[in-house]
This record gives sequence, C-alpha cells and structure tokens, in this order.
Amino acid sequence: MAIVERIIEAPVRQVWAVLADGWTYSDWVVGTAHMRDVDDDWPRVGARLHHRAGPWPFSLEDSSQVLECERERKLVLRVKLWPAGEGVVVFSLEPVGPHSTRVLLGEDFAAGPLRWLRTKINDLVLHQRNKETLSRLADIARRQKAPD
Repeated sequence: MAIVERIIEAPVRQVWAVLADGWTYSDWVVGTAHMRDVDDDWPRVGARLHHRAGPWPFSLEDSSQVLECERERKLVLRVKLWPAGEGVVVFSLEPVGPHSTRVLLGEDFAAGPLRWLRTKINDLVLHQRNKETLSRLADIARRQKAPD
C-alpha cells in the first residue's frame, strides 16, 4: 500500500469540506480529468462519484464508491477504472492544533490487472501521484472558507 502523509495548514473542517464536495475531485485528484456526476448523498456510504480519468481521447469513464465515512475523520473509497482495475483509497484526518490537519492518504490495488502487476515501480508511481494529490488538496483547503 502506498501511504503519504501531509500536514495541511487548515482546520479539519476546511479539509473535510473539500473531501465532502465530490464536484472538486477533478481539481485535486491526480489523474481524474472530469467529474461527470456526483450522487446527491455524497459522501455517505454507498454514494458514488462518476468520473473520467486519463488524457483525452484515451480517458476512461467509471465511478468511485464510498465504503466508509466518519465525518471529519475518515473517508474510504473503492475507486474503479476498468479495464485497469480497482483500488481502495483511505483518507484519514487528524487535527494538529486548531489550525492544521494531518492527512494520511493510503491507496492499494484491490482487483484487476494492476493488482496482478504489483511492483515496486507501481508503488513508487502511486506514492508520487498521491504526494501531488495531497499538495493540490492542501492548496484548495487552505483557500476554502470555513463551513458554518
């Protein structure tokens, strides 16, 4: 599993507000090119994001589903991108004082060819991609207005 950690200079409420807004995922999740739809009850368990990933004209359409949700603490997603496969992504949030949040992002292949082709190179690519994903999340969360 590729695990990345980052301290974001924003309170947990602001970081969670970005995670809870499914329409922003293409803004900060590396590889997600376009959000096609977001279920109205996002991020409740069972809710889905419908996305397109990869560069046009080779992009693939699929969805991601919430497996677990603890408001302002944890979000677990099953991300799909068939025919490449599926992964499980875990976001864990922990307050670090009143104005910062420790975010852990873990990702692992769960099914399909990418799981069978697991190598150190795949783990390194995931690690680098997820570092950039958390960097983008931090940029958006820092500028996010605190929710009421």
